[in-house]
Amino acid sequence: MLFLVAALMLLGVVLGTVAHAPLAVSAAVAAVIAVWLGIFALRERHSRRRRTSAN
Repeated sequence: MLFLVAALMLLGVVLGTVAHAPLAVSAAVAAVIAVWLGIFALRERHSRRRRTSAN
């Protein structure tokens, strides 16, 4: 329960920051996060394929 409260508080801080930042900054940060998540997903997919073919 405490983790949920902390996560909601952090979400509120992040959303408050995005609301006051210029749109260009918010879009740039969103693009960086999207690329980071895409690279992470590709690495995870690649490592799972390698692990299943080796077993």
